[in-house]
Amino acid sequence: MTSNAPLHLPAALRQRRYLLSWWPLRALAYAVTTVPIAGVLAFGLLVVVAPSVAVVNAARQGRPIELPIVVFVTVAGLVMLAVAPLVSAPVAAVERWRLGVVDQRPLPNRWLVPGQLLPSLAARYSSAAAWREVAYTFWLGGVVPVAYWMCTLLALIDGMLIASPWLVRDANDVIVLWTTVETPREAVPYAIGALLLVPVLWYLFGLLVAGQAVVARWLLGGPPADPTALREVTRSRARLVDAYETERRRIERDVHDGAQPRLTSLTVQLGLARLDVPADSPAAGPLAVAHEQAKDLMVTLRQIVQGIRPQNLAELGLAGAARELAGEATIPVVVRADLTRPVPELVETTAYFVLSESLNNVARHAGATRAEVRLSQTGQHLVLEVEDDGRGGADPARGSGLTGLADRVAAVDGRLLLASPTGGPTLVRVELPCRP
Repeated sequence: MTSNAPLHLPAALRQRRYLLSWWPLRALAYAVTTVPIAGVLAFGLLVVVAPSVAVVNAARQGRPIELPIVVFVTVAGLVMLAVAPLVSAPVAAVERWRLGVVDQRPLPNRWLVPGQLLPSLAARYSSAAAWREVAYTFWLGGVVPVAYWMCTLLALIDGMLIASPWLVRDANDVIVLWTTVETPREAVPYAIGALLLVPVLWYLFGLLVAGQAVVARWLLGGPPADPTALREVTRSRARLVDAYETERRRIERDVHDGAQPRLTSLTVQLGLARLDVPADSPAAGPLAVAHEQAKDLMVTLRQIVQGIRPQNLAELGLAGAARELAGEATIPVVVRADLTRPVPELVETTAYFVLSESLNNVARHAGATRAEVRLSQTGQHLVLEVEDDGRGGADPARGSGLTGLADRVAAVDGRLLLASPTGGPTLVRVELPCRP
């Protein structure tokens, strides 16, 4: 099974058939589930913000401010800051789960200790990622309700314009925007214009939800976890990778143009010799064995050449080669490819072999019934994700092949992330830099 469907709402908005797809309904579902969460947070903020605004206005106007109000605002503000890291933890957990409605890419939560559902109490107040969650909680309770209210207001105005011909029948006149209409005929042009604006408002609503999802991923995903490296070390690694790629191409060329034709000629000569030697000759048996071994060696050599640079990767590209690997898997594998820019050859080759080994690991160790492969590009990185519904519990220390994958990925300055709780599912995420 294959699919080129977008993995997240911002990518879906760039497609021409967005309004005819399921993504507007997904955006609506995300918005509807946002309302109760944002409403509760907004009410909590209003308890502190409203008296604070009143105090500020009174101070600006020179009016006296009663001491109990100042004490209440101060204490409430301090309490809110004290409990915000604790309140933001469940809010962030729900939001990470809910983000999957409009963004199918896994959201990393890098600052949690593996095996813990929630971090320690000290981490809630000392971790920068925790305070990013606090910022998201305030944003969800303060900015999002205002944006949703404005969007709802535009929708109500548009609905009123569409219904204006019927509203005029039940009233003497109706105020429409900046004018007043007295008959249904006068209201018809406004209704038609409002009806034509429905797709525009539907698309703007999608942009609003996409913006909310982008902010959620930015704040809840945490800062990049890549360790900083010395510039000279990075340059040395780049030289090693370039030297490896040059040597790989030389070996591939020498094998393909040198050894392979000579072995083909040897196989042909052995086949001709078998035809000239009588079947009852003492040399017939060893000659037949040598001929079969030469043919087997031809197959082995061909596989070696293809292993250096797989032929299907060269002909079909990474997305097509991934689909071929999925088709050869022993379990159903869905491939979702969203590659909008060319990928460097070395990165393609690395991603191909990582995908091949990952699918082999799924087949041998996971006990899965299905798997999903996702290929996407974020910024200057190629992202490969392999997820299965197996038993989980993958551990690089047990020699499950993950260490070799990590070494292959590190050779091109990439990184490998693993999430495999006991009971599954298992997610392998590989990020490879695509340098120009």
